[in-house]
Order: sequence, then C-alpha cells, then structure tokens
Amino acid sequence: SEKMWQQAESKSLEQLVNITTLPGIVKYGIAMPDIHMGYGPPIGGIGAMELPDGIISPGFVGYDENCGVRLLKTTFKEEEIRPHLEKLASEMQKQVPSGLGKGHKEKLSIKEIDKILERGVPYLVEKGYGEKQDIENCEANGQMEQADASVISERAKNRGRNQVGTLGSGNHFQEVQKVDEIFDEEIAKVFGLFKGQIVVMIHTGSRGLGHQNCTDYLRVASKAVQKYNIKLPDRELACMPFNSPEGQRFFKAMSAAANYAWANRHMIMHYVRKAWKNVLGEKAELKLLYDVAHNIAKIEEHIVDGKKMRLCVHRKGATRAFPPGHPELPIKHQKTGQVVLIPGTMGTASYILAGSEGGKDAFFSVCHGAGRTMSRRQATRTISGEQVVNDLKQKGILVRCYSARGIAEEAPFAYKDVD
Repeated sequence: SEKMWQQAESKSLEQLVNITTLPGIVKYGIAMPDIHMGYGPPIGGIGAMELPDGIISPGFVGYDENCGVRLLKTTFKEEEIRPHLEKLASEMQKQVPSGLGKGHKEKLSIKEIDKILERGVPYLVEKGYGEKQDIENCEANGQMEQADASVISERAKNRGRNQVGTLGSGNHFQEVQKVDEIFDEEIAKVFGLFKGQIVVMIHTGSRGLGHQNCTDYLRVASKAVQKYNIKLPDRELACMPFNSPEGQRFFKAMSAAANYAWANRHMIMHYVRKAWKNVLGEKAELKLLYDVAHNIAKIEEHIVDGKKMRLCVHRKGATRAFPPGHPELPIKHQKTGQVVLIPGTMGTASYILAGSEGGKDAFFSVCHGAGRTMSRRQATRTISGEQVVNDLKQKGILVRCYSARGIAEEAPFAYKDVD
C-alpha cells in the first residue's frame, strides 16, 4: 500500500534492490510490510535461490539464526488470571533468565550442546522435557536433519553452554496475552482457540551461539566471494555457492544453530510451564499451538511459472506460511494451513494467522512483526523506560524487565502500527 511505501526507509529499499543481484535469485527480491534496514539484505526480506547453482548467504539469514515465535495455549480466561498476574510475572521472570548475555548458572557440557545442535527438540523430549506432541507442533518438527555440530566453532558452542532456555535482550520477550478477537471460527476451533482465552507468546532465537556462528561464516563468505569471483554491490551481501564446500558447511552449521534455537524456545516453554504450576497448581496446563522460525534459509519445492523448482528460500525477518494441503504440515493443519504467529509491540495486538494459497507469489511467506520505524538510540532519547511502564500500566499491561533502557528501546511508538 501507499502507506507502507512511505514508511519504508530509502536504505532498506536500496538493500531490497541489491538482493536481486545475488546469483541464482528467482524472479525477484521480496519485501514484507515490516521491512527495515538490516545487515546486507533488509529485515523483512525474502529471496529464493534456484538450486543447484544458486547461493546461500549468512547475512540473508541474519545474526539471530532461527529467531522465531512459539505460542502456548491455556484453558484460562482473563478474570481467572488477573488476580495472579503479579505473581505470574515475577515467577516467569525468575524461571527464564533475560538480558544481554544472561544465562543459567549451570553450563551444559560440549557433548550435550552437540546433541542439541544435531537433534534439537526431539532430543529434549527424549530427556523428559516437554511432551511428544510438542515435536509435531514445531516447524520442521524442531529439527533440521542437515545439522552438523562439527562445523560449529568451539567459541560459538561455549557461548551457548548456559543459554539454553534464556530470552536474551532487545525485542525478545515472553508475554501473557488474551485472545481478543476471532475472525474465523472454524480455523480457531481447529487451533484450539476461543475468545477471552489466555495464551503465552515467546519470541527469541539462538542467542550468542547463533550470533557467533553468523559472524564466523560471514568471514568464510567474504573469502568465498573472491574465490568464486562473485560480483556484489555491497560487501555485506557476502555469500557462497550453495553446493560449494563453504556453502554446504554454512548450511549444516546454520541448521545446527536453528536446532539450538528451537531447543532454546522449547526449554523456555518448560520453565514457563513450571512457573504457571508454581503459581496456579497442577490445573495450569499449557499446550503448544505452534513454533515458527523467521530468520532462516531452507530447501523447499515451489511451483514457479508452472514449473516445479528446488529452491533455497532465505527468510530474514519473514515467516513461512504454507497453505492447506502442504505435505510438510501436520495432519491437523492440512485443512487450515500452517499456523503463523505475528507478534505486535508491547502496546498493540499480536496476530495468529493461517497460511493460504494467496502467499504463493511470496514463496508462501508473510511478515514477522511490526517492524521498527525508530532506532533504539532514538527511542531512548525520546522517552524513559519508567514513562513506558506507566503508559502501559494505564492500559492494564504489566511489564517486567531488568533494564529501564531496554524498555525505552522497545517503546510501542518505535515500531510501525501492526494493526
């Protein structure tokens, strides 16, 4: 729409044009409504590369590999939860470490990290964390099979040893929400949602491990650009042929970091479930609706101009949204389409959508959130964290954060209006 174009920064549109120069890109570069400037490709950008000759790019996945969103359903309504909200907020904050670089006191062994990197959510369920049905309620069943822990650096692994089950900083959150409106009763029923229902949304990714892995492979990609004589308008677009030794190593490493991220959100869910039981007792049962990634590169088959093509689809700040009948969806979502989770800001609604055939021109992708309109520095110069907390309190929204500056950085007005 005209409004969306007006809100897009000129730099992010320049980055969008730049991605069309990447070798093997099919048809066009795609921008989502929440597009804003990123490292190399824009955040809210999508590019599908034809295989076997296309490229893979660490910067087109992003520093937070498999940043994504998970939603838990409860059986409670607001009036049942409101009296316990203070205790719930405190207990959830206590159970799930948050903040820049924050982790658990105990560190996992490198051997345990390797198992998480290669097996993701199914490994944790085997260890007694969560339920078997949690696996099928994750994109890719919470495990990319191409993952190989041996191509992740020791430095990345060490950064991840105490961060499984932690939020991190920035716009990452765990949030208690209420289902305010139902737009399709039939789909809502299949998803197990009802008006007034309390749900919990979790947004985070692969923490320090993913950031280090992206950093490591951007160095590899920079050398590969010279080795394979790839011409680029911006060095931040550094990439490598998908089928080159460097490209295969990165794909295996990114897949492993993606498994770590799914495991991270899975363990946060475990601690959230524990927090709710601590406050409300055994009746507090939280069921996983779905977990979806929005910073990832995946091998997918798509029909392009009537021809079936095998593509490496890069989604950076974009969410997969497969339509009804897609073979990768669980049986219960075959008629509805994939569950799609779009978080809003602290002061606006979030959305639960269902994938449809209308998304085929964007390789079945949608936006991943609201999208920033203001830098974090600008936000902190405009408002204090205390002011944001007070403003939200007026709306009946309770905020828990160890950093006042962090709250100011994520002020609702620093984002586009998701509604």
